[in-house]
Amino acid sequence: DQEQQAYFAVFDGHGGVDAAIYASIHLHVNMVHQEMFQHDPAEALCRAFRVTDERFVQKAARESLRCGTTGVVTFIRGNMLHVAWLGDSQVMLVRRGQAVELMKPHKPDRE
Repeated sequence: DQEQQAYFAVFDGHGGVDAAIYASIHLHVNMVHQEMFQHDPAEALCRAFRVTDERFVQKAARESLRCGTTGVVTFIRGNMLHVAWLGDSQVMLVRRGQAVELMKPHKPDRE
């Protein structure tokens, strides 16, 4: 019996939509193709971000694209929530009517 799973993502492109569309099509596929996906989905998600970025950088160079994207991804397996983000997009968890901070956005003015 496999635990129930769900994946949700929001990508906010800048300088065009190409990077956001690319990430929305490829990131989840790259995640499930990581060999550690079944036993370590958090690491699979991190690696999927890297793979997706590397491949988009190659595509952008070939096609002379000058755009990028921020992104927030949540992956739920059973009762475990995994959250990953890049850039200043944010995700909010509300538990019993109270906001719970899950992340600090990546911003140029933050160390």
